[in-house]
Amino acid sequence: MNPAYLAFALLGLIWGSNFLFMKWASVLISPAQIVFLRVLFGFLPLLVYALATRALSWKQLRHAHHFVVMSLLATSVYYYAFAKGAALLLSSVAGMLSGAIPLFAFVCAWALLRAERPTARMIVGVAGGFIGVLMIARPWSGAVASVDLRGVAYMVAGSLSVGCSFVYARRFLSKLDMSPVAPSTWQIGFALLTIACITPFAGMTHIASEPRAAAGIVLGLGLLGTGIAYILYYYIVQRLGALAASSVTYIPPVVALGIGVVFAHEPIRPLDLLAMVCILGGVFLLQSGRNPQKIEASRAQRIAREA
Repeated sequence: MNPAYLAFALLGLIWGSNFLFMKWASVLISPAQIVFLRVLFGFLPLLVYALATRALSWKQLRHAHHFVVMSLLATSVYYYAFAKGAALLLSSVAGMLSGAIPLFAFVCAWALLRAERPTARMIVGVAGGFIGVLMIARPWSGAVASVDLRGVAYMVAGSLSVGCSFVYARRFLSKLDMSPVAPSTWQIGFALLTIACITPFAGMTHIASEPRAAAGIVLGLGLLGTGIAYILYYYIVQRLGALAASSVTYIPPVVALGIGVVFAHEPIRPLDLLAMVCILGGVFLLQSGRNPQKIEASRAQRIAREA
């Protein structure tokens, strides 16, 4: 078996379990503290890997302004919003909502870059995915709804933030002559610095009082969910390609749902299952509706204009 497929499955499992770890930690410490610890313990293995592969260079700091923007969009804001959402929602619900990230990424790319004309299949996919998000939020239920709309709003904000980061990276970082590990390491490093400046550290040691939550945030969210996850992702990109790597987004919502029901004994409703089908089905229609030839031709034309 191709080892990349094992890495693919492992990455989906790691990201899918993150929501339960955030839920456990949110009982003891604040979302800002969760993000700080996650980034700290995620940055260390990523830095070791980047140094071991000699991917870093001081010359890369001339792009520091781009790394700072990415640290906000793809790390600080994204992680904080998801930590808040996971604290307010069932971990299974938060995980299902995370499946909508590719939808937000496409909307941001289309609105800001106008790089590709959406096909009818893609439009149906985006509409179906957002209908799934509404089915989970159920705003029509008002105060009697079992889903905290603030939690849904935070998950949407986090998805929108990371969606904008894809657009920013495509616009400003895709042409840089460096290993993808390098901008990721700088990004996480700058995020660690900014988060350290705004995180209230009082009471953060409370996480040590619950071994399960401490292990979840250090090993689950930090070492695995951030550090090792980045390494696995780039390994998959190198072995299977970017399109195949993007398909890993189908796995975390299903894993989060299963873990939430089995290990956290969270209730699941038929409407939630239907909503997840709408979200994942929408992502599938969106990705399958793209025309690779047209995308490649557009990219070639852009490069020719810039040459």
